[in-house]
Amino acid sequence: MRGTVPEIALNYRHAFHAGNFADLVKHAALLQVLARLVGQPLTVIDTHAGRGLYDLAGAEAKKSGEAEAGIVRLMAATDAPGEFAPLAAAVRKLNGGGPVRRYPGSPWLIAEALRPGDNYLACELRPDEHQALSERMRGKRGVRTLCADGYDVAVAQTPVSGRVLILIDPPFERADDYVRIVETLAAVRRRNSAATALVWLPLKDLETFDGFLRDLEDAVEAPALVAETRMRPLTDPLKMNGCALVLLGAPADMTAPLEAICRWTAQTLGAAGTAKVYPI
Repeated sequence: MRGTVPEIALNYRHAFHAGNFADLVKHAALLQVLARLVGQPLTVIDTHAGRGLYDLAGAEAKKSGEAEAGIVRLMAATDAPGEFAPLAAAVRKLNGGGPVRRYPGSPWLIAEALRPGDNYLACELRPDEHQALSERMRGKRGVRTLCADGYDVAVAQTPVSGRVLILIDPPFERADDYVRIVETLAAVRRRNSAATALVWLPLKDLETFDGFLRDLEDAVEAPALVAETRMRPLTDPLKMNGCALVLLGAPADMTAPLEAICRWTAQTLGAAGTAKVYPI
């Protein structure tokens, strides 16, 4: 399997991109998945957690302007589908109902969504990011953080039974991220064949993405849903032209919510954007 996906690295420092279109897709979908994983205690393992909370008034966010084109537009929209309502409510609560100055990363959203008996392990490899994450998660029930390689942690600490959600959302600064995602998912499913996984990926060119999907199908014998949000035609492989979610072991009724989330984002925030959801 190694080497079948072109090794294209992407520099993705999230402080510059917090609240952008990709976050809207990822976090709206994440909250929809969490809402459906009920009925027994849930373990969530987040392989690339980041710092958990982002200052949209900071220099990085102001420089990129991506939050203005993403979460700020969503919060002002009157035509957004109901699938965005949990994310909008979380952002509104975080900002006290006022202007959007702070944006919640996946750790904040997951921690707020935990129910009694659930637990969440948030991994972040960068020491400075982990320090910020640890401070923001301090005192939250059922939450642990680790300054560690999240791929390794997911494989080692996935429970062998019970309900599990693995969130894999790397910055794609390493050329082997695509390969490690596949290897991690295969190992996780060997430990717990009922585990659910939500993976976020950039859409730059179809060769890279299709190669990843082929490797995933070869390595992991489990049904998955793919949700593509193409913000513009995939004509420049050096740009992030959109994003995709791969939902492994998806709850049965996730197709329609993913379609609504991706379609609104692509058509409202994109330039000749398109979206599609399909099984593999």
